[in-house]
Amino acid sequence: MGKTETGQRGTRKTRQGMVVRKSGNMTIVVVSESRRKHPIYGKIVRHTSKFHVHDEKNEASVGDNVCIVESRPLSRMKRWRLLNIVEKGSS
Repeated sequence: MGKTETGQRGTRKTRQGMVVRKSGNMTIVVVSESRRKHPIYGKIVRHTSKFHVHDEKNEASVGDNVCIVESRPLSRMKRWRLLNIVEKGSS
């Protein structure tokens, strides 16, 4: 169902955000911020989303700007994997 007839995988969502917490072994918490226009009042409103991300090599640290990609459920909270580190934080 998920694969096409050529055998390729479907496109996966990617997000970019900042690491705000290192939660245990191989897990980081990333906050992604998006800005949307309010439908009635027209004001630009900031929305933040928290993602629990699987970091296989423990390479990200707090303050890093990272890119994440969705994956299969890895635990109760983790549904995302670390794709790459865009920019190292000042630590």
